[in-house]
Amino acid sequence: MKKVSRRLQELRKKVEEKAYQPLDALNLLKETATAKFPESAEAHIRLGIDPKYADQQLRTTVVLPKGTGQTVRVAVIARGEKVTEASNAGADVVGSEELIDEIQKGRMDFDKLIATPDVMPQVAKLGKLLGPRGLMPSPKGGTVTFDLAAAIAEFKAGKLEFRADRTGIVHILFGKASFTAQDLLVNLKALQETIDRNRPSGAKGRYWRTVYVSSTMGPSIEVDISALRDLKVTEAA
Repeated sequence: MKKVSRRLQELRKKVEEKAYQPLDALNLLKETATAKFPESAEAHIRLGIDPKYADQQLRTTVVLPKGTGQTVRVAVIARGEKVTEASNAGADVVGSEELIDEIQKGRMDFDKLIATPDVMPQVAKLGKLLGPRGLMPSPKGGTVTFDLAAAIAEFKAGKLEFRADRTGIVHILFGKASFTAQDLLVNLKALQETIDRNRPSGAKGRYWRTVYVSSTMGPSIEVDISALRDLKVTEAA
């Protein structure tokens, strides 16, 4: 069993066994982010779904209004004039078949990979490499498109792709612990609304089970789901 550090043991004492109001939970997240590096803010959301069934899978994207706080390196695989378009739109890595070959040989200096639909048959052979890393382009994730300028801008500004894991839990970063609690709340609210909007057709009964937030190295803090869902966007903004 992994030993819990004294630092984490002390931080856990600050967290009561209850569901906190959203803003209180985020203030506590900031208070317990005491690691010696800039920590991220994480959400862990358990949903009432069983992803082994096709109609209970959740995979979509969210645009975090306050951004992610991270520098996102975007790579684009395209052909012809679309290569120039991607480069002009701010892509960090751009190429065609030669970039596919480089990725096959181990090149992974990017955080998001976008491809135009016409090159997807060639990109498909990268599935075993990119799939486990969550980098395989997909139409659902907004990473297979001819509108490269818009896609690049969105992902650099704070658009994230996410999915529920095989146990029905969504694990996602929604900012930095250094953000104000109010900005974190705006992002968390956007995430909640996205998950509600994309409820799988096969989800029955209670959809939301638990929501916990934490900093990268901090303790888990439960959030009152009803309070988060009842929160108006104007209150969070």
